[in-house]
Amino acid sequence: MFPGNDTIAALSTPRGPGAIGILRLSGPEAIDVAERCFHPADRRALRSHASRSLVYGTLLDREGAAIDKVLCTFSPGPGSYTGEDTAELHCHGSPAVLALGLEALFAAGARQAGPGEFTRRAFLNGKMDLTQAEAVGDLLEADSREGVRNAAGQLSGALSGRIGEIYDALTDVMAHFHAVLDYPDEDIDPFRLDTLLEILQTQEQALDRLLASCRRGRQLTGGISCAIVGRPNAGKSSLLNALAGYERAIVTDIPGTTRDTVEARVELDGLPFRLVDTAGLREARDPIERLGTRRSQEAMEQADLILTVWDSSVPVEEEDRELLRRAMALAPVILVWSKEDLTGEGGPDLGFLDAPPPVVPLSARTGEGLEELEKRAASFFRQGETPGYGQVLTSQRQEEAAARARESVRRAREALDAGMTPDALLTDVEEALSALGELTGRHVSEDVTARIFARFCVGK
Repeated sequence: MFPGNDTIAALSTPRGPGAIGILRLSGPEAIDVAERCFHPADRRALRSHASRSLVYGTLLDREGAAIDKVLCTFSPGPGSYTGEDTAELHCHGSPAVLALGLEALFAAGARQAGPGEFTRRAFLNGKMDLTQAEAVGDLLEADSREGVRNAAGQLSGALSGRIGEIYDALTDVMAHFHAVLDYPDEDIDPFRLDTLLEILQTQEQALDRLLASCRRGRQLTGGISCAIVGRPNAGKSSLLNALAGYERAIVTDIPGTTRDTVEARVELDGLPFRLVDTAGLREARDPIERLGTRRSQEAMEQADLILTVWDSSVPVEEEDRELLRRAMALAPVILVWSKEDLTGEGGPDLGFLDAPPPVVPLSARTGEGLEELEKRAASFFRQGETPGYGQVLTSQRQEEAAARARESVRRAREALDAGMTPDALLTDVEEALSALGELTGRHVSEDVTARIFARFCVGK
């Protein structure tokens, strides 16, 4: 059955005991189903109350027995989240109550909603485009303040507007061309070639800027990859635990305790980071240590930022210097001068480098230097931010579609520059519009939407 032709129900709050649990309905019989399971305390029919108001009453199980005192609200379509009739029952957060309530809704004519089906219906009913629907998923999974702000901006239509400006400009080109070609006897001004070239160049540059935002978008949704590297027992795992705020990695005085990479997602000064604690880098002594060393090197190569840890309580060796050089060749680096509480020394000698990285003296035990390290780490990823919140591409799907649009516009611009007639460029412009339509969902296949909404939780 096509989504939207039947009524769905789901628990839309996390499972487990809580103060409040919400049962959500959407579909043509949503209000009818709610009325079969909910009796207002004032004995008036639910639909006789004002929409979007909270009505106090009793929730009944499938046999008609009272199971909870709840609040109910309904919103007629199309002025609802999904664009259909919707209703919600705000219950006490007992798992048993919610299970009985959900069973009652199913017995009254609803069916179990699938993952993301409420938001999918909102998309299919024109309440939001595909980039906004994806932003709902990003908002649910956001684990940093900046990630929340970006997802909220995208949900509000910031990215849609940016894409729409490019789409509208190319649509105007297509419309004018077709008017000139289809109605040669009409008094329609033909495009001047220099004007057309300028339009194509402008939209190609706009797509270049959009694609340049991909890395920023991936960092906000997936986290900024930050590798913590250093010799064995330099204080890497202690640093990870201090930044994470809990004992994520085992810490001992025995060098080589960490034999594999250990990850933790944290928020540093408002930005999401994915910390990767690596095995101590030294000449491997056994196959397991060699594997750990190889994974440490891979973590460095994939990192957006590298924290190189030097132990201030022992002399700096050439091995430390060489590791620092390798790290600086791969990504931005902060040199962490660890165990500073044991020595009190001001910092290492970096005279061997022409452009040394920033140094942060730090004690994972006392917490001294942690705040400075957080601000330093975040500062690398706040420089040069031009797009506003929600105006960046955040998924591989979006990046691929934007890249195809940019390539089509580039081909059209190069062909025009080479002297081809404007009517020969229509195919390339049409392909660009098709790719942009995939971005927002104007032209998108069923299997693509299925993959997008499969990552959503049930109830959203």
